[in-house]
Amino acid sequence: MIIVMRREATPADIAGVVARLEQIGCEAHVSQGQVRTVIGAIGDRAAVQMVPWEAVPGVERAVPVLKTFKFVSRDFQDEDTIVKVGGVSIGGGSFTAIAGPCAVEDREQLMRTAEAVVAAGAKVLRGDAFKPRTSPYSFQGLGEKGLQLMAEARETFGVPFVAEVLDARDVELVSSYADMLRVGTRNMANYTLLAEVGRQPKPVQLKRGFTATLEEWLNAAEYIYKEGNHEIVLVERGIRTFETAARNTLDITAVPLIKRMSHLPIMIDPSHSGGKRDLVAPLARAAVGVGADGIMVDVHPAPDAALVDGEQALLPAEFADLMVTIRSLALVLGFTV
Repeated sequence: MIIVMRREATPADIAGVVARLEQIGCEAHVSQGQVRTVIGAIGDRAAVQMVPWEAVPGVERAVPVLKTFKFVSRDFQDEDTIVKVGGVSIGGGSFTAIAGPCAVEDREQLMRTAEAVVAAGAKVLRGDAFKPRTSPYSFQGLGEKGLQLMAEARETFGVPFVAEVLDARDVELVSSYADMLRVGTRNMANYTLLAEVGRQPKPVQLKRGFTATLEEWLNAAEYIYKEGNHEIVLVERGIRTFETAARNTLDITAVPLIKRMSHLPIMIDPSHSGGKRDLVAPLARAAVGVGADGIMVDVHPAPDAALVDGEQALLPAEFADLMVTIRSLALVLGFTV
């Protein structure tokens, strides 16, 4: 049940609703928007429905929520969520570019890439210290050393960074360095990990599983949200279909559908979607056109020598050219860049 408060509801009115819910053994989740406050009631549905909520001071209406993803749904919050990563906003009419190497390999590679992507207009740096690989013998990342290098790049170039976390046991470590944590496609249904990142304070990127439906994806976000972390950015990174010409199939329809279903911002990863360098730019342009809140792009100074996903990484100059086009498109469509 979602309890929508009146615009003029006072803090005392809100506290009264929370107390009433607790009295009947329910849990109350308060979401305060710019215009009004809504309260999610979790517990015995029959007990909640027995209360004449419209007669309670400050309450405008009570709305049953049939979706399994209650708190990340539009029913719970009509206003778009804006996620803050350092001083960077994601969502709410802004278009944000995140870029950097797929994996941190060494200091020189990272610093060269970071300098280039920030100069081209990236607002957030990406670079992973822990890499989930199909083969256990492939490069697995530098671990904490990689996080330390990312922290150095943040201080050098003045931008926040996002890094992937693979294991619930590493959440505290990654959170102690990164400005934003990412849960990758292989871990979208790792509910223990989702709950753990939901208990830490840093914003979270949640990639769509490559075989996940939109409802399954939003339910994964619900695991994070219900633990107290409401700073969630969804990332569409392509799904597995019968087509083999590209690494994955970018589900461009996911963006308008998610925006109808949820208040969370959604970005597109054109690098992992296509898996080929020449597909990144057109997929990134499509992201702007369909109304995504940003893109996340792999960039490497020497893709042919990259230890991870070199075939989909742009050269720094290619990323700079892409950002010129992205900026023009975004401004035409009414985004702030």
